[in-house]
Amino acid sequence: MTRKVIRATCPHDCPDTCALLVTVEDGVATEVRGDPEHPTTAGVLCMKVSRYTERTYHPDRLLHPMKRIGRKGEGKFARISWDEALDTIAARLKAVAARDPQAIVPYSYAGTMGLVQGESMASRFFHKLGASHLARTICASAGGAGYLYTIGARIGTDVERFQDAKLILIWGGNPIASNLHFWMRAQEAKRRGAKLVAIDPYRSLTAEKCHQHIAPLPGTDAALALGMMHVLIKEGLVDEDYVAKHTLGFEQLRQRAEEWTPQRAAETCGITAAEIESLAREYGETVRRGDAAAIRINYGLQRVHGGGMAVRNITCLPALVGAWRHPAGGVQLSASDGFPKNTAALQRPDLMPAGRSIRTINMSTIGDDLLHDASPDFGPRIDALIVYNSNPVAVAPESSKVARGFAREDLFTVVLEHFQTDTADYADILLPATTQLEHTDVHSTYGHLYMMANNPAIAPLGEAKPNTEIFRLMARRMGFDDPCFDDSDDDLAAVAFDKTREQAVHFDWDSLKRKGWQKLNMPDAPFADGGFPTPSGKCEFFSERMQRDGLDPLPTYIPPHESAASNPELAKRYPLGMISPPARNFLNSTFVNVQSLRHTEGEPHLDMHPHDAAMRGIANGDQVRIFNDRGSFVAKARVTEKARQGLVVGLSIWWKKYAGDGKNANEVTSQRLTDMGNAPTFYDVLVQVEKA
Repeated sequence: MTRKVIRATCPHDCPDTCALLVTVEDGVATEVRGDPEHPTTAGVLCMKVSRYTERTYHPDRLLHPMKRIGRKGEGKFARISWDEALDTIAARLKAVAARDPQAIVPYSYAGTMGLVQGESMASRFFHKLGASHLARTICASAGGAGYLYTIGARIGTDVERFQDAKLILIWGGNPIASNLHFWMRAQEAKRRGAKLVAIDPYRSLTAEKCHQHIAPLPGTDAALALGMMHVLIKEGLVDEDYVAKHTLGFEQLRQRAEEWTPQRAAETCGITAAEIESLAREYGETVRRGDAAAIRINYGLQRVHGGGMAVRNITCLPALVGAWRHPAGGVQLSASDGFPKNTAALQRPDLMPAGRSIRTINMSTIGDDLLHDASPDFGPRIDALIVYNSNPVAVAPESSKVARGFAREDLFTVVLEHFQTDTADYADILLPATTQLEHTDVHSTYGHLYMMANNPAIAPLGEAKPNTEIFRLMARRMGFDDPCFDDSDDDLAAVAFDKTREQAVHFDWDSLKRKGWQKLNMPDAPFADGGFPTPSGKCEFFSERMQRDGLDPLPTYIPPHESAASNPELAKRYPLGMISPPARNFLNSTFVNVQSLRHTEGEPHLDMHPHDAAMRGIANGDQVRIFNDRGSFVAKARVTEKARQGLVVGLSIWWKKYAGDGKNANEVTSQRLTDMGNAPTFYDVLVQVEKA
């Protein structure tokens, strides 16, 4: 028997981007475990990825090209050859492109976070074709925009430093389920005497294990941050030296914060003024005595109308009290801008047709856009869609419209996939893609500071091919003869990072493949002495860029689209707020088809406060219907005080085909967008609930 261990990387949309060791025996992957030498992974994997061989060798893996033989959505396919699949795709795309190549749209996101199998060869293909661009907004663009306006780049506290903090605010996230290796650091800080505070409308697994849980109404986090600013300024807990040297617009901020008394903020947030006052004092006093106070912002709080502003407001707090002076202080939303990704070399935007303006389709409004006729403002109707690294029929908002759009018989749809997902059921041509164990990739991360390599551990199963190879083959069938379409995956990985930038001057692909990971050259405390990558070089409490973009240049509060306070007429019909955060055993819609994980998760369920359940005659375990004007879905009620009164929580994202009624939580979510970043408002939803 031959046995070897291959260095690999978890590809999934998670901040942890774990270093993997894959054991291969006689060409078969038998075990996937965490690399104990990698400082953030530390030998620990989540339950999902520790079962990665179960996913790779799943009996339902797509292993051959397929063509549709039934109605769209039925999921009936017949096996075909790669030649037939590629010839069909090329013929259909050439016909559409002859009319207008912008009628062809790519749809992808973070099914893999790899820089090679994600948007390298695929982007080259679509750029050369002249297809519509895709605004990839579905997760983080609202919070990213607010962070960029304030800090200047998505750079923050190194996750390896959080264990040295004495106060950690976990704001809008459930890291036990979605950021395990940060949670390990937070637990170490707790053992060393740190206080952990969870700020979340839902008493999640994480909130239950923190010292304190503050539960604001969904969409009101910006008001909570403003109330904290009021207390910090009024009670003299501001670091005046840091503010004077390294911030812009403090006097204007002072005036704005004066309006947000703890009483006003508390009424807006549905919490007590005492909670706001004590949180602000503890935050300011921790830093004042020389200890580190750190904030981990996650993405839940930015999936509301004012989500970008909420992240901006929170991001002002560390500069206000000088928390950035300490390596374990400050804030982390994302570390992604620390990586000098060589996007132009990977994606080759120079291939786009010269002198033409290319429209952009927002992935978060794909439901409306697939049903949109051609018009001068919109451009051509979408006639062809190529989906890879995503499952929009399950994950995009207002799902009934998404499904109707995908069901158009005149829409030519190609899907690259591992499994027959909800979206794959609508494909005209279904192509088998390799998993992470079967291809080469290189990774940046958004939760730590290591460049990561993924080496293929096994040969591709069946006739599966890497995304890159599929797009190379499609390019040849389309007649694209540019030399860049011959670049190998190793060629692509070798140019992934810009070695002229200090952070990655030591990057070498061959060395990275051998080691598996290598840390960026980054300072211990990125903004201890200012140096913010904003136009002013300071943390911008007042942002001229926001003013130019038509936004309030100061921190403010933007109410939800849908809430009792902002839309009382709608709330009369649909009185309950709803959020749909990630289920612990799934990662977005990935892993839902792994039976052991789905069995652990159980079935779609809805958490309801006892008061709300009693008012509707609902008992624990009842099947309930959750509905609004956009649609409905059915789940099993769990009557629990984990959900605050007036809020229901449906952990997601289930594939529709595994739900009893063939629907999921996105039946009721909205395509309305955030205040900045054009992102979806998944947690800005009003519903009613009744017995099914």
